[in-house]
Amino acid sequence: MNAFRFRRAAIAVTAAAVLPLTLTACGGDDSSSDSAADKASSSAPADEKSSPAGDGAAPADGPFGPACASVPQDGAGSFDGMAQDPVATAASNNPDLSTLVTAVKKAGLVDTLNNAQNITVFAPTNEAFAKIPKTDLDKVLADKEMLTNILTYHVVGEKLSPMQLESGTYDTLQKSSLTTKGSGENYTVNDSSKVVCGNVPTANATVYIVDTVLMPKA
Repeated sequence: MNAFRFRRAAIAVTAAAVLPLTLTACGGDDSSSDSAADKASSSAPADEKSSPAGDGAAPADGPFGPACASVPQDGAGSFDGMAQDPVATAASNNPDLSTLVTAVKKAGLVDTLNNAQNITVFAPTNEAFAKIPKTDLDKVLADKEMLTNILTYHVVGEKLSPMQLESGTYDTLQKSSLTTKGSGENYTVNDSSKVVCGNVPTANATVYIVDTVLMPKA
């Protein structure tokens, strides 16, 4: 009988010793699981709240826009090549800007643009000039004063980053101002001309290629 009581007492002591350890281990597991769940739940909203492309997206660091795809991969007309030349020379190596280059030459602005420092040029594509009726375009190209007035309206006397285009008003070399707005990779100038290839570096300027010719307000 004494031996039986002794065994029962030993079992009771052992159970009393093991039970707290078992509870502690279980509690540790629950805490670890809760911690992992908390981390998962705290990270989930970040993924869910990520902004869709083009909606509040961060401005691009390099050239952006659909028309950038037509820029040559290498040579003088590539982004790397254009970065080595002043802006008028760089534009002459881009086939999509041939009408603009012709206009700049007719206005006698090649040296003015190439010698300027830290400027921004909104460069209309050939298609942008094609939107102007041919008789009107021929008249503009034949009138140096009018042509100079229009072309200098496309030039701002400072380098503008995409972030600065989000909402801004800037003085041009023509002495009147233009306005910009947008975000991410979508920007417009004067609410009408869209940037189709932006943030293109040249040796002395930043170029934003646009799809519509800008007309001075005054």
